[in-house]
Amino acid sequence: MQQEKIDPQVINLYDDYCHGVIDRREFMQRATVLTIGGVSALAMATSLLPRYAEAQTISFTDERIRATYVDYASPGGTSGEMRGYLVQPVGEGPFPAVLVIHENRGLNPYVKDVARRFAAEGFLALAPDGLAPVGGYPGNDDDGRTLQASLDRDELLQDLVNSGEFLHAHDLAGEKMGVTGFCFGGYATNFVAAKLGSAVTAAVPFYGSGVTDDEAANIKAAMMIQSPEHDDRINAAWPEFEASLQSAGVTYERHIYPGANHGFHNNSTPRYDEAAANLAWTRMVDFFNHYLG
Repeated sequence: MQQEKIDPQVINLYDDYCHGVIDRREFMQRATVLTIGGVSALAMATSLLPRYAEAQTISFTDERIRATYVDYASPGGTSGEMRGYLVQPVGEGPFPAVLVIHENRGLNPYVKDVARRFAAEGFLALAPDGLAPVGGYPGNDDDGRTLQASLDRDELLQDLVNSGEFLHAHDLAGEKMGVTGFCFGGYATNFVAAKLGSAVTAAVPFYGSGVTDDEAANIKAAMMIQSPEHDDRINAAWPEFEASLQSAGVTYERHIYPGANHGFHNNSTPRYDEAAANLAWTRMVDFFNHYLG
């Protein structure tokens, strides 16, 4: 089912589900009683659930890359230890480095695929699993979302900051590092850029909340803000975040993708907007090549 055939009421219902406002059971119940044109919206709602196997674009066996898991210390985090998915291009390096931060459900197959895409483009990519200290991504988004919601948010963010420090110091990493992430990971991208200051050269948050004025004042990275047209909560908060960036003298640009919804880059659900996602990816890779190359 294509995105343009899914009613906005169902998209909004799915957004509530994705962000933990309602659980899967309530999502399905509401979709069952919602009628659009005299027809139940349940089929539309079911089509929005992720299909990761179909969405993979770069296999872990791709000859251009080498993927592995790495463990590293994470003082002040959830447990003091962290794990991430490290993907490098074939070759000796060093490589420009990119930290890839997941949504609010742990390191699912979509985000791992994004890390592999970066490696295929010539970047050293680390995708930390914020759920690693409590057993890792559990194999499905429902349990992942519940597990992530159970964590102390400040400790989780510290784990992601520590992941950035680990990547920046890695033997295969070049001198410059970028950060990107999606939804919660978009906010975390802004947060990591603020906390690590000059260690982050470029940052590309996708549909993520901004940080406080004080935090923004420490951002030294060039920023590319990726925003769908239809994302009321995040878009409404943009003017305040933009004012913070301007006050801090941050170099930034913002791209709005007409017709796109929150989550448009995730190609495992029909919220995916192929044209917008491809353009956003090209812009991001060019941005990172310019600032990290």
